[in-house]
Amino acid sequence: MKYVKGDIFTKDGFKKGCIGFEHNKIVEIRSDCPNKSIVDGFIVPTFINSHTHIGDSFIKTRDVDLPHNLIKLVAPPHGLKHRLLKDASDVEIIGGMKRSIQDMIKSGISCFCDFREGGIDGINQIRNAMRGKKNIDSVVLSRPKDMTYDRTEIDLLLQNSDGIGISSISDWNYSDVKKISYHVHQQKKIFALHASEMIREDIDLILDSKPDFLIHMTKATKSDLIRVKDNDIPIVLCPRSNAFFGLKTNAELMKKIGLNLMLGTDNAMLNTPNILDELKYLKKNTKGFSIEELMYMITYNPRKALNLDCDILVQNSPSNFVVLDRGSLEIVYVPNYMVEG
Repeated sequence: MKYVKGDIFTKDGFKKGCIGFEHNKIVEIRSDCPNKSIVDGFIVPTFINSHTHIGDSFIKTRDVDLPHNLIKLVAPPHGLKHRLLKDASDVEIIGGMKRSIQDMIKSGISCFCDFREGGIDGINQIRNAMRGKKNIDSVVLSRPKDMTYDRTEIDLLLQNSDGIGISSISDWNYSDVKKISYHVHQQKKIFALHASEMIREDIDLILDSKPDFLIHMTKATKSDLIRVKDNDIPIVLCPRSNAFFGLKTNAELMKKIGLNLMLGTDNAMLNTPNILDELKYLKKNTKGFSIEELMYMITYNPRKALNLDCDILVQNSPSNFVVLDRGSLEIVYVPNYMVEG
């Protein structure tokens, strides 16, 4: 049996101890650590990347200048990203996805939530890219091929995905947004959307669409955020993506208000899908977040929001953990089986 020791990150924060594990399972957790422990550091659950667009991964290999303008680059349906996606082959798109998925596996991510454009074709692309991957799961939030509500299409999407994730309410006919949200929740699946990213959007309309969680909220006011908190809606922060577009996350205000926060790496064409890179960027560019608060954003908070198993780092659970250096927060140990595919 192997042992790792250090500060174990539990639902209640860090606790000193060590974990003994073998055959991909945690055998024991104890406060006294044998001398034969193989590494010492922060022992944390595998990470959750709460917001990705890995469909645009292939764009990294293209010799193309990406405008630092949200509308010109990512706004549907005419943003550069969407034009490139439309013209790309399945082979190219799926190849880019596979590279990003492998990068996530190597960086300790065990699940990611992808906003999957392109209707049923987009779902099929990510299912193809995930084929044979044993050590990472995906929460796929699909999107209608056209920006309209069609009952038959939504039924098909929900039969093949975990829910629907749309762009902002400003991009859509609001009545279609409401219909999609109602349809999704009738099927007991997830509905999420980007909100108040570039401009402040009507908080009444945002909340009336009944999102399970929101992305960005960079332009939201304090009163907007308080209402989100009162409705117990989590927010996913993507600070590196925000910075690319000249925006700044509201993280410090959100923390003060007491919002449930998560982290995502957003567009793979812009940033690495390594969620630790996102965490370290947020740590460097904001004040007042403890290591524990940051770790919650990539472990327990998203597990709860995405309806994932939160009974981790307990006896007889899978050895789904990574060990981080206390200073650099770099990964110093990952169980071998986790990086094999």
